[in-house]
Amino acid sequence: MTKRDYYEVLGVEKNADPEELKKAYRKRAMKFHPDRNPDDKTAEQNFKEANEAYDVLKDEQKRAAYDRFGHAAFEGGGPRPGGPGGGDFGGFADIFDEMFGDFGFRGQSGSSAGRGSDLRYNLEITLEEAFKGKQAEIRVPTLTPCEACDGNGAAPGSGPVTCKACHGAGKVRAQQGFFTIERACPTCHGAGRVIENPCTSCNGLGRVQKEKKLSVAIPAGVEEGMRIRLAGEGEAGVRGGPAGDLYLFIGIKAHRFFRREGSHLLCQVPVPMTVAVLGGKVDVPTIDGTRARVTIPAGTQSGRQFRLRGKGMVSHRGGSRGDMYIDALVETPVSLTKRQQELLREFEKTGNPKKMHPASEGFLDKVKELWDDLRD
Repeated sequence: MTKRDYYEVLGVEKNADPEELKKAYRKRAMKFHPDRNPDDKTAEQNFKEANEAYDVLKDEQKRAAYDRFGHAAFEGGGPRPGGPGGGDFGGFADIFDEMFGDFGFRGQSGSSAGRGSDLRYNLEITLEEAFKGKQAEIRVPTLTPCEACDGNGAAPGSGPVTCKACHGAGKVRAQQGFFTIERACPTCHGAGRVIENPCTSCNGLGRVQKEKKLSVAIPAGVEEGMRIRLAGEGEAGVRGGPAGDLYLFIGIKAHRFFRREGSHLLCQVPVPMTVAVLGGKVDVPTIDGTRARVTIPAGTQSGRQFRLRGKGMVSHRGGSRGDMYIDALVETPVSLTKRQQELLREFEKTGNPKKMHPASEGFLDKVKELWDDLRD
């Protein structure tokens, strides 16, 4: 099968600049990405084709070879588009990294040479602390710059020297077919400098294991699972490389009274039977430490919900507070005296069951209808 011209695949002219190539590739990659077109073989093929074209044309040396020899430049053992593994998603990954590179975790394989790893710290707080916010003091085991060598990895009195293999460039070149292949220098691992006399405190790495103390501001209204990024507070980089980031993941302890749903709070409040029957008022606690008085109408049943506006959680996005919802839980009296039992029996005899217990009477009527249907 004859391959299409790479410029034709991306829909650009042969004199297109790198920015035009990138925009054209991004458009096709987004359109034909397999995640957007599940089980569509044609879209998958178009995506691979665009990826292959961009992988060649974005590289000046590969593009020059392609312009001169066409597809033949990559036949007969030459480098294949997609990188060392021949993967189909290399080009798209470049675009994705550019668009979302700061999102999520990065280890030492990040874009910066010698960059320290990102760290995760799980911080559990109370619901009251989530409501008010707090200044949290945390201790994080991590790698910090070595004080003996100031983080450069060389013994005191000495310092890193220029790598003789790459002359400080950090990369070496080798000829392979039509191409000049450039890779990180194996002697200095891309740093351009080597440590001839390593620091004994850190063994030449420029960093040591240590516990770091940090004071972190937790904003009011944080929610379970929220992530807070502390730039540069992760592991120190190798020999003065940039530090990674620290990510705080917030956990909120279960509360003995409130249950949270977004910015709203829910709770159950026991209501004495006499108050539920005759009506009255009950005091309930609120998350801000105050009390609210709730009016209970006569005849209140268990499960009836009352709403207190603006008594819920604050939002970390700002704006008004949520609401607090109270479910009434009518209490049945226990440990009654004989006189109390007699009064209740007398009360039961003197009232109209259908008016006194409408839910029970309605339930019994439905049960009778069910039995009648079964007999028929």
